[in-house]
Parts: sequence; structure tokens; C-alpha cells
Amino acid sequence: MEPIRLVIADDQRLLRESLRTVIELEEDMKVVGLAENGQHACELVDELRPTLVLMDVQMPIMDGISAIRKIRARHPALPILILTTFTDDDYIIEGLAGGAIGYLLKDMDKANLLAAIRSAAAGRHMLTPEIATKLAARLSAMSKAAPREMNTHKLKRLGLQFTEREKQIIALMVQPLTNPQIADSLFMSVGTVKNYVSIIYSKLGTSDRMQAVASLQELFSVDEE
Repeated sequence: MEPIRLVIADDQRLLRESLRTVIELEEDMKVVGLAENGQHACELVDELRPTLVLMDVQMPIMDGISAIRKIRARHPALPILILTTFTDDDYIIEGLAGGAIGYLLKDMDKANLLAAIRSAAAGRHMLTPEIATKLAARLSAMSKAAPREMNTHKLKRLGLQFTEREKQIIALMVQPLTNPQIADSLFMSVGTVKNYVSIIYSKLGTSDRMQAVASLQELFSVDEE
């Protein structure tokens, strides 16, 4: 039986070497390449055609998420397993959406890591319990923040157009939620929410929160016959 041939991409040399040492103790695994950044990982994958890639997220020159997208575009059947210290929701969503088959944390024990590598190589998706919980919470929050339907006739009459992200924020503004509460609900920074709110104010022609919310609430009402 052919061994699982791995490329490991991580910007920390000590970790790359440690992972290789642990993995190559297994009879059914072999590390064929070590990359210090995402760009190098892409080159090694093209050259070595591994069975599986272990990919970190934050790396110089090219980050792991960008590398995943590039590799998946060239080798759509190749499983890529994220192994990182970062638990940011955006990384999880972007990594999995980019084509990673799993998202693991570096503090997991050796036995679970090796089991995850074997499962991923067999085509099974892998998430640690912590990551699965965060992913479920993020998807739930995104569902709750889904934009309500605005009255299209009133929007056209007033000459207003909003992006999907603006509609999400508007739906929370009229609940009403504060900017920090909106940021928490959408897993955004407060500064980013403030920028969106400013754009919404500008489109409405007001700088007053209460007046803006009142105007926005009116956009959800049904036209009287």
C-alpha cells in the first residue's frame, strides 16, 4: 500500500521539522516536502504531487488561505488540511470555503493528529470539537442576521440601493442593536460596522441614529392599498 505523501507548509522551521519527525515514525506516512510559505507550498505541490497538504494560515509572501485556493484550482482532488494556532471565525470560514478538507489546531495530541491525517487522506472532513462549535455558532449568527425583505417599491421610489452587507446591518439596526452588538452578531470589528453605518446614513441623507432607524423601519412596511 502506498504511503500518505505529505507536504507541510509552516513558517516556523522548528515546527516543520518536528512534524516531519513525528509523521515519519509512521509506516504509512512520508513527508516529501517542507514549505516555509504558501507560495513555496504551491510550487512543491506542482512538483511533488503529494497525497495531502498540511497548511498553516498566517505565513509570509503568500498566506495559507490564498495558497489553498491556488492549489485547489490546479489540483481540485487534493485534500488540504489546515493546521494552525488561529481560531478566528473568518479564517475558519475562508479556509473551508476555499477548499480545505479540515481545520485543526496545533495543540492537539499526536494520536489525534495522525488519525486526522489518515481520515483526511481518505477524503473525510475533519474538524476539532472547538472549531466545529465555533463554526456552528458563526453559521447560526449569520442565519439570524439574514436581511429582512425591504419594500422594493419604496426603495425604488426613494432611489435607494443597499448592498447585501448593508442590508444585514440595517436588519440589526432596526431591532434596534448598537454598533458593538451588530459587530458581535456579524463577527465584524466595531470600526467596520461604523463605516457601514456611515454609508447607510449618507444614503438616507441623515447623521442622526434615531431618524435613520425610523426611516429604515419605514422601508420594511407594506404599502397601503
